[in-house]
Amino acid sequence: MELNRNHFFMAGIIILLLGLQLRAVDTFTLNKEASQFLATRFPSKSEGPVATTLTQWSVGASPPPLRTIRPPRWLGYALISVGAVLILQSLAMPKPS
Repeated sequence: MELNRNHFFMAGIIILLLGLQLRAVDTFTLNKEASQFLATRFPSKSEGPVATTLTQWSVGASPPPLRTIRPPRWLGYALISVGAVLILQSLAMPKPS
């Protein structure tokens, strides 16, 4: 499939809005299910794989705390820049026939 002007424009809008979202919000707190998913896939540095396996099978194990994600400040600016370039590129392309 060949990408035309409309595809570039839509990708630029989505990436630009994602960059604006990252600039507007400082931290993202994940819900319980996402925090548990990350805890099983990526255990913290303090507990090894044996501790994770034991806590999964223990009856009274407390759920892992909610994870907080702090994206770097430059990521929002980078996504805004890439989105703007894609939008300008789409406007310079010929219209689809």
